[in-house]
Amino acid sequence: MKVVTRFAPSPTGYLHIGGARTALFNWLFARHHGGSFRLRIEDTDRERSTEDAVQKIFQGLKWLGIDWDGEPVFQFSRMARHAEVAQKMLAEGKAYYCYCTPEELEEMRARARAEGRPIRYDGRWRDRDPKDAPPGVKPVVRFKAPREGATVIRDLVQGDVTFQNEQLDDLVILRSDGTPTYNLSVVVDDHDMGITHVIRGDDHLTNAARQTQLYLAAGFAVPEFAHIPLIHGPDGAKLSKRHGALGTEAYAEMGYLPAAMRNYLLRLGWSHGDDEIISTEQAIEWFGLENVGRSPARFDFAKLNSLNGHYIRHTADDELLEAAMPFIEARIARKPDQAEQAQIRAILPAVKERAKDLNELADGLLFLFAVRPIQPDAAAQKHLDDAAKARLRKIAEALRSIGDWSAAAIEASVRALAETEQVKLGMLAQPLRAALTGRTVSPPIFDVAAVLGRDETLARLGDAVG
Repeated sequence: MKVVTRFAPSPTGYLHIGGARTALFNWLFARHHGGSFRLRIEDTDRERSTEDAVQKIFQGLKWLGIDWDGEPVFQFSRMARHAEVAQKMLAEGKAYYCYCTPEELEEMRARARAEGRPIRYDGRWRDRDPKDAPPGVKPVVRFKAPREGATVIRDLVQGDVTFQNEQLDDLVILRSDGTPTYNLSVVVDDHDMGITHVIRGDDHLTNAARQTQLYLAAGFAVPEFAHIPLIHGPDGAKLSKRHGALGTEAYAEMGYLPAAMRNYLLRLGWSHGDDEIISTEQAIEWFGLENVGRSPARFDFAKLNSLNGHYIRHTADDELLEAAMPFIEARIARKPDQAEQAQIRAILPAVKERAKDLNELADGLLFLFAVRPIQPDAAAQKHLDDAAKARLRKIAEALRSIGDWSAAAIEASVRALAETEQVKLGMLAQPLRAALTGRTVSPPIFDVAAVLGRDETLARLGDAVG
């Protein structure tokens, strides 16, 4: 059997982080088995579905490096096919017309609430003759659900989950205007797309019971189900925006690398021994549903930042620079020229050692583009008092005599001066950092001076001492 999975988002907003993880798990499972991963846009909610949201879903998946097979399927365009299956169920006595008025349905709900019962349709039109229908009422079509026995979901993550059929009422499969409902559309689309495994959040478990009944009634094979626990915040509460329930584009803007995001999402609910750093190639090789946990995963920005920092440090410089360039350009409002790009490449190995994201990486490069005279921030200004300026004059004098302008030679010169002055190296390095970058935090200061070059370094020192 060829494995076919799918990701089926509704285009009513951004591709949030929980959806991204669902897509990743489906993609990895399909790729692991040499199967197909399909994309279906469930756009039947016409009032809330937007083209902008569709494009954000496409862009989010592409940013994450998740590709799909074949053309995306748009659910709305298949409404006639969904209705066709409903009509077939009607003809076979597996569905029926319900002529309940809105007032009757509200009365039914009110009585259930008053009696403390679950709100369920009572089946009053299940066996009645449509000839008894009240005039002027457009009927819905309801599925004639089995009332006895149980529906068992043999879930690949949750194990066997049993629903007593008496707890599942006769759901509407066609609205009074003839449009199909969610559960029917999903069942028909999954069948027609040849989906073998439905991997999704465990908030769909009840839907799985209803959909299983529909699969069987329609004469379709029931796919394998795997319901993944949802993602919670660090405090154990349901994931919200304050925890990190943001769109993938927000994570891109925050400077996370796609490879790091894939690794992090993979580890939210799935494990492979004690491995934390897992490449995409390894993930495809190792991924299996048997290693998905049953407890909710907890989203943790600290872990994500640590992982992203690892990927930044271990990404090849050319690849990292390409990813960082939009962040750099946004800060200086232009594209760096060739000489500046050469400086960036020279300092990048040092800068990336400290950066947790691409924003920090770009910030760490801003000293290259500082306009003289540099205006130190408040913290840096504290390192530029009269005593510090006196030391900076001596540093400048020492640096003028260097023949080989390199980080090693600059460091040796400053260290020698520190010994002569009988001060700790930091007493020279911090004022030097403040003078050259205007900040108290920067890449290694001797690398900074080397990349700036002799003329620019001495000029900035001259500005600082007045």
